[in-house]
Amino acid sequence: MKATVARPHANRVAVVTGVARGIGLAIAERLANDGAQLVLGDADEAGLAAALERVRALGARATSVAGDLAQEEVANATIGAAVREFGRLDILVNNAGGGVILPFLEQTPETLRRTIDRNLWTVLWCCRAALPLMREQRYGRIVNLGADSVRSGLHAHAAYNAAKGGVHALGSGLAREFARDGITVNAIAPCAVNTPQLIEVAKGDAALMAKFLDVIPMGRPAEMDEVASLVSYVASEEAAFITGQVLSINGGTTML
Repeated sequence: MKATVARPHANRVAVVTGVARGIGLAIAERLANDGAQLVLGDADEAGLAAALERVRALGARATSVAGDLAQEEVANATIGAAVREFGRLDILVNNAGGGVILPFLEQTPETLRRTIDRNLWTVLWCCRAALPLMREQRYGRIVNLGADSVRSGLHAHAAYNAAKGGVHALGSGLAREFARDGITVNAIAPCAVNTPQLIEVAKGDAALMAKFLDVIPMGRPAEMDEVASLVSYVASEEAAFITGQVLSINGGTTML
């Protein structure tokens, strides 16, 4: 039996997207604490700069690339920074996202495109850029942030679920295609998470917040650190036999 590794990502290089705040920042900080060298990506330049300072303060070597990851050239530059700065890429965490949560008939062509761009195209482009590098080195961990609402059918989430459902399906397809290349691909699917964005929703629409929480048997949102912990494990060498999975972190909302 292997001894537990105190810093499971020591000497590993990770790209984390959507790090300006919330879950992405928590993931970046967790990977930094676990020993990873980091490339951070986000469209929010000020938030990205602050995130970079925070992970460097934790002792991580880190760099960043600002831009819209739904654009192929930005995704390519972000993945390329890992090789340029650190010589390799071991872990890709596709966290960039953010849907427009509205009843379906209130969505517009613009909000629908924004939801698909942020949540699906960001993942497609980053995976497409990362996989050749991982296959060449015969090692890689791709962790995509999905959504438990794909399974639970949460109120006002139809368009968001279309994008995140695509992320789930992409992961299973890639997991099979690259299974013999030393690469695993999994999705982490949280329910409501106690992010600054969710806190704003609770302040502005208590009834909507109640709908989000009523489906969770534990009666509370997940904490960001709880999500980051699961991401770190799935991204580790110890999780080598887990691939093609959608792993829910949902307080019992769905139980299979």
